[in-house]
Amino acid sequence: MAFAEKLIAWQRRHGRHDLPWQGTRDPYRIWLSEVMLQQTQVAIVIPYYERFIARFADVRSLAAASEEEVLALWSGLGYYARGRNLHRAAQLIAERGFPRTAAEIAELPGVGRSTAAAVAVFAYGERAAILDGNAKRVFARHFGVAREERLWPLAERERPDRDIEIYTQALMDLGATLCTRLKPQCERCPLSRGCVARREGRTAKLPAPRERRALPQKEVKWLVLRRNGAVLLERRPSSGIWGGLWCFPEHAGRLPAGAKRLAPIEHGFTHFRLRIYPLLAAGKRAVTPSGRWMTFAQAQAAALPAPVRTLLSRLREEGR
Repeated sequence: MAFAEKLIAWQRRHGRHDLPWQGTRDPYRIWLSEVMLQQTQVAIVIPYYERFIARFADVRSLAAASEEEVLALWSGLGYYARGRNLHRAAQLIAERGFPRTAAEIAELPGVGRSTAAAVAVFAYGERAAILDGNAKRVFARHFGVAREERLWPLAERERPDRDIEIYTQALMDLGATLCTRLKPQCERCPLSRGCVARREGRTAKLPAPRERRALPQKEVKWLVLRRNGAVLLERRPSSGIWGGLWCFPEHAGRLPAGAKRLAPIEHGFTHFRLRIYPLLAAGKRAVTPSGRWMTFAQAQAAALPAPVRTLLSRLREEGR
């Protein structure tokens, strides 16, 4: 039995069939799920996807929303450029209609080759090849390929002529459930007999891990101002780190009079680590055009990066 046939047979019996974005040909719902699933696990995505669909039932309602509202729903999912790109892409789709080929879908903001292929497969049945993180692991291990540039030709070659949707989901599911990064369950894998990595004892080495470099450490001070049960937050510029999200004002210089140092917060980004030093003080600061006093309830409903949400939760608990 060929590679694709084994995957298709396994998927029919053991794959995932009850995810909230399955069982539809609606390109909007499929595209939304695929963007959310970029670098994010299914279990984390599901509640975000369901909230998005409840609020934005179609692409036009998403396009008509403000960026702030979109980011508020995205808050906590991370990689916020995805949320901003999603909103921009929705506006383009609302004007022009949803693109119908993988090549056209790949032209949308925030959509790469593999994501575009997945949308084209599930929405239109196009015989396109995916190569997300899960598929890379399956191909690299089964065929014993260490170099990433050789994986796309493999992905193109192994596409079946029929059942492309089942095959594509099988690649995703096998990589997510059995051919996992740390503890692959080779004894349950339908591809184990022909797997080069298993035969040669190289499952831990394939795909070839990227060189890990020590991440630079950056520091920032946040001025946490409270007044009558409210806190002052400022909306960051659309571009850059946490673009469009609400954060505490940054502070440079000496410790403000009467300010109290709070426990620092550590936060990791792809290219650096950030140590945040919150400074709690009374509300004696002019509000900038990008600033707003918010109650805790208003702040929790806003578009916040994870460290701001963490700090607000601490303050609320201490207030109790």
